[in-house]
Amino acid sequence: MPKTIRELADELNVSKQTIQYHYQRLPAKNQQKDSQGANMISLTAERIIRDKVAKPLVAKNQQTGSKKATKTSKENNDLVATLRREVEDLKSQRDKQLATKDQQISSKDRQLDHLTKLIDQQQQLQLAIVAENRQLKEHVQKSSGFVGTSRSNQKVQSTENDSIQNKDRNDNQGKKSVPQSGNIQKDTPKDKAHKNWWHFW
Repeated sequence: MPKTIRELADELNVSKQTIQYHYQRLPAKNQQKDSQGANMISLTAERIIRDKVAKPLVAKNQQTGSKKATKTSKENNDLVATLRREVEDLKSQRDKQLATKDQQISSKDRQLDHLTKLIDQQQQLQLAIVAENRQLKEHVQKSSGFVGTSRSNQKVQSTENDSIQNKDRNDNQGKKSVPQSGNIQKDTPKDKAHKNWWHFW
């Protein structure tokens, strides 16, 4: 069914002048008019006009798409470059932080080694002190044993000396109290006091 220029323009979403322009360049056999003298577009003319109008639209869309693709590609490239810079910055920061952590760990290791050595030295000193204390105790015990032995020896000797002296004195007193040649003498108070004094030993 034939269409008017306006109907085809609306269908193709182009201006009426564009359809009019292509219609006038059609061969005369494809141009038709209705009973009132208005231009009518047959099916054949419609196909020819559609092809001519559609090619520029496709080319225009391709150009627009190409521009959009170029713009998108440029934006993508910028985004990729920005992301790469950020990744490099993050790697640099990570490397610095790792280096700092490595230094801190190394410092802590040195401190631990130093503290371990100090603890070992302290334990060795304590062991040496304990050994010295044992030696001193043994020495003191030996010394006190000698002193105790010598004191007990001195006591035993003094006891023996006292008993010997007492025996000698008693013997002397006994001799004095024995009557010579039948004389019986009574003990004098001086002799009693003398005996009493020796009694306490």
